[in-house]
Amino acid sequence: MSEPSLTRSDFTEESDPFSLFRLWLEEAGTTELNDPNAMALATVDADGLPDVRMVLLKGLDERGFVFYTNFESAKGREILGNMKAALCFHWKSLRRQVRVRGPVEVVTDEEADAYFQSRPRNSRIGAWASKQSRALESRFALEKAVAEYTARHLVGEIPRPAYWSGFRIIPQSIEFWHDRPFRLHDRVVFARDDEDGWSKTRLYP
Repeated sequence: MSEPSLTRSDFTEESDPFSLFRLWLEEAGTTELNDPNAMALATVDADGLPDVRMVLLKGLDERGFVFYTNFESAKGREILGNMKAALCFHWKSLRRQVRVRGPVEVVTDEEADAYFQSRPRNSRIGAWASKQSRALESRFALEKAVAEYTARHLVGEIPRPAYWSGFRIIPQSIEFWHDRPFRLHDRVVFARDDEDGWSKTRLYP
């Protein structure tokens, strides 16, 4: 099989970065062993110190990239503090990377409710039981909390906690990177313009 490449045709003919991203994500789904939708999420705390961790992409449309979390977690508090974030997807099998930067908005209650109810039941219990990012005195304390919430919700739907929802990163720029020999990589950045369209620029590697 020939090696995937970001060609000159991709750069000149593709005016929509979301279409190109969906193509790359689909290809990653056939080559990555685990979680092709995994992405590094970068935020900053109140002191301006950067923070980064892996999360999973759970929604994508022309509005942006969506993931869900406990808003009382470190990443939740950091995003709510300045409503900006950056993402990085890296698909080693394809030797590709995509970087996304932009402001953040909270998804609607309807979106959050729908996704929460789509999760496995034990994951919904876990959202109630885990005081995410806070100090845990022992593993037993977590297991006890899981048991307590499981007992509370033996039957029926498990409601979404008020502190659990989703963020949408609204991209101001999306950069596509593909490894090439001798470090002469392909880099193309799409930047949102004032008319809500996209400009494209090829960058030096």
